[in-house]
Amino acid sequence: MTTASESESRRIVENAGIPVSRWRVASDLDEAIKAAKEIGFPNALKLNGPSIAHKTEQGFVKLNLKTEADFLNAAEELLGNKIGGSNLLVTEMLSGSREVIAGVVRDPQFGSCVMFGFGGILAEAIADVEFRLAPINSYDARDLISSLKTTELLKEFRGEKALDIDATIDLLIKLGDLAEDEKILSIDLNPLILVDGVPIAADALVELKEEST
Repeated sequence: MTTASESESRRIVENAGIPVSRWRVASDLDEAIKAAKEIGFPNALKLNGPSIAHKTEQGFVKLNLKTEADFLNAAEELLGNKIGGSNLLVTEMLSGSREVIAGVVRDPQFGSCVMFGFGGILAEAIADVEFRLAPINSYDARDLISSLKTTELLKEFRGEKALDIDATIDLLIKLGDLAEDEKILSIDLNPLILVDGVPIAADALVELKEEST
């Protein structure tokens, strides 16, 4: 098993039609600041590479960089880790206060499954996640969404739009299609931030089967 870099993971899900936050890869400070200006401030910056997972725990994620000075300081700090094969991933800061999670897992007994659940800082406390065997159709996806115990929290809330059911169904079906690729062992989209109700991946992690030599 190999863990794809976040940039490779983003390409895999983006090519399948799953929405992700705008992003650029940069190999040095000049490329990074150019990307940051193209994407616009505030933005986020991550150390990116095939051997880098759990970036937040390792301090490899810098969020809400509001100025060029903030960005350059963060970029210099991340590049200072000097991890072989790494570069910088510049992404937009999505505007939305609610999050969901989705992905693909391979169960040894049942096979490929699509996962969907409530996300954000309360995700572990609530532990509201459901699974359906892949591939799934629109009926399965709608049933998966409605099976969550926290559906009330995904309705219109404090002026923010409710979860866009049609967009979420489309995302879950596309995850199910990706699950049929035997090279893909798992997909973790966490978080998916609700922007005007549409879930958009702010992070992606794909695990791939190692190619036999």
